[in-house]
Amino acid sequence: MPFVLRSAALFVVAALFEIGGAWLVWQGVREHRGWLWAAGGVLALGAYGFVATFQPDAHFGRILAAYGGIFVAGSILWGMVADGYRPDRWDVSGALVCLAGMALIMWAPRNGG
Repeated sequence: MPFVLRSAALFVVAALFEIGGAWLVWQGVREHRGWLWAAGGVLALGAYGFVATFQPDAHFGRILAAYGGIFVAGSILWGMVADGYRPDRWDVSGALVCLAGMALIMWAPRNGG
């Protein structure tokens, strides 16, 4: 269980850096808040690149594939909190499917691999 908790926590941190960084770039460029916002986003996106290296699983492809589910659900949550986005049932259903896929990819029992 510590493996799953550590892995889940790292996915959350990765999502905060990646989604937050992309949002800052969006705000800086599309919402005309300035290049400092965009620069902060670039730094956050750079930090995101390091977070995956702390995952307990050693397979890069598995980590990034699984993270995709977290990214989808996290993006919807970020939009709700930061921009007042109201997801519909299809958004929520799709995010749940992605999270189920993430759990299968990352934490399914495996024999030697």
